[in-house]
Order: sequence, then C-alpha cells, then structure tokens
Amino acid sequence: MATKEPEVITDKHEMRKWSRAMRSQGKTIGFVPTMGYLHEGHITLVREAHNHSDLIVVSIYVNPGQFSPTEDLSTYPSDFRGDIEKLMAIPGGVDVVFHPHNLYDYGPNLSGDNGFESKGGKLKGAGVVSCVEDSGFGHETWVRVENLEKGMCGESRPVFFRGVATVVTKLFNIVEPDVAMFGKKDYQQWRVIQRLVRDLDFSIKVIGSEIVRHNDGLAMSSRNVHLSPEQRQQALSINRSLLRARIAAEKGHVNCQELRDLVTKAIQEAGGKVDYAEIVDQESLRAVEEITSPVVFCVAAWFGKVRLIDNMEICLRNGDL
Repeated sequence: MATKEPEVITDKHEMRKWSRAMRSQGKTIGFVPTMGYLHEGHITLVREAHNHSDLIVVSIYVNPGQFSPTEDLSTYPSDFRGDIEKLMAIPGGVDVVFHPHNLYDYGPNLSGDNGFESKGGKLKGAGVVSCVEDSGFGHETWVRVENLEKGMCGESRPVFFRGVATVVTKLFNIVEPDVAMFGKKDYQQWRVIQRLVRDLDFSIKVIGSEIVRHNDGLAMSSRNVHLSPEQRQQALSINRSLLRARIAAEKGHVNCQELRDLVTKAIQEAGGKVDYAEIVDQESLRAVEEITSPVVFCVAAWFGKVRLIDNMEICLRNGDL
C-alpha cells in the first residue's frame, strides 16, 4: 500500500528551515543522498534509514561537480516521477524529497539549473569543472579528502571525489541530518565520506549499507540501464570472479597479484575492459600485496561505453591464514 506523497522541496533555505523545525520538536532526521533514477539499492538505504531516525529526507540531485567534461553527465538517466512513486511504495515512506535545481554558483556569465547553459548556449555535459576552470568567477571552494581519494576511482576520475565531497558537505549543511546512508557498492566513496565527517566534526552518523544485487549477482546501478543484453551477461563476470577470488583467499591463496590476475582475466575473457582491480585495506584503502588483515577487492570495468564498479570484502578467520 502506497504511503502519502512526500513533500518536495527545491529551495535550500526552505530545506534547512524544515529540518530545524523538525529537530526543534525532538525529531531525528535520516538522510539518503541520491542522483535519482532509483533502484532497489536506493530503496534498501531508505528502509535502513527508518531503523535509525524518525523522519527521512531523500535528495535527488545529479551533481555536475563530480563529472569531467568527457563523462556522461548529459546522458545520466532520470525519472523523477517514477522515483517519487518508488519512494511512496516503501513502508513508512519518505517525508521530504530535496530536489534542488542547482547547488553551485556559476558566476555572472554562467547559469542553468545543472550547469549546462551559458550566455553562448549549451555546455553539453561540461559540468562544474569547465564552468569555473581558471575563470576567476563562480564556485571556487572544494572539499578534498586527500589520501583516501587517491587511487582506484580517483585515478581514472580525478575530479570525482572532489565533487562528491563538496556536494555532500553542502547537502549535510543544508539538510542537517542525524544519520546519513551510503551504499557500500561505492566503497571508496563511503570511506571518503566517513573520513570527511570525522575530520570536519559533523555530528552525523554515516552508515554503510551492503551491496544490493540482482538475482544473477550483478550489483544494482543506475547505469545498468545502458547495458545491451549481451553486455549485461558479460558484466556478470565481475561478481563471479570476485566470488572465486574470495573463495581462493579463504583456501589460503593470499597473494594479491595472483588474485588480481584471476579477476582481470575473467573480465577480459568475458569481453570487458578492466579499469582497475585492486585489493586494499578496508580502512586506509592502501593497496596490499598479501592478505593478512580485512581487505576489500575493488573492481571497475567497462562494458561498451558503460563503466561499472563492484567490490567484495574479504575477512579471513585466524585459522585461514
């Protein structure tokens, strides 16, 4: 049975006013930041947020600050009405959907709800980076988590975590939640946000939720919609090879190069192109060469024009080492 339709707030000042009014009544606020085109992974985050707070805010905002000019901002899927209906179907529902048109200042010569437009017309997919680069105008304050953002996704997407950390900081300052939910599919992102909250003294509990998968094992992602049927089958090689690597590690094969080779070969043979396959410490995200403590095996791979990420935590018992 559908719950009532959530209140949609587009103005950041109204959003902050609502949150402060609720907090003054002693209510706690759970927050789920998203870029929309919701799937069961997002829904799981909302369900879990209900276990930690009285009220739920979901943001839907495609953040241009985390896309470089060559990335897929302009083609990122959206279905706002469909997202609202999915949120209404959750037991307990959602209290507010924060749907801002723009959270950045593009300066006197740039405008547009998502940073696409200028006086000269469209800046197709350019995002914030091109809008403010060396211009002397517009948004120039960025949040960096310097060590955790290095490597893995930070290597191939150098502006990504700068954009994520900055917009999440802005959203935290606007929504002022008590609890924030992040999916562990984006493992590096989750750790970056945890460190940001710790280092900047936000009074927010950041909770990581386990990866939600389709029945065949593929991690749920908004980008899956862009996979052809053939690519969809090829992409199953990521989770399947990660499972084989974890089983191998549990049997005593703890050499990380051998495990990386196992996964890389499986993905390539399936038709994918590996961006990275790294085994890193779960806390520091530093690469390791032999598994002696809890690690996470993180993978990013291309299938056609679609880049997918996935990971698997490996926590060996003492008797396994």
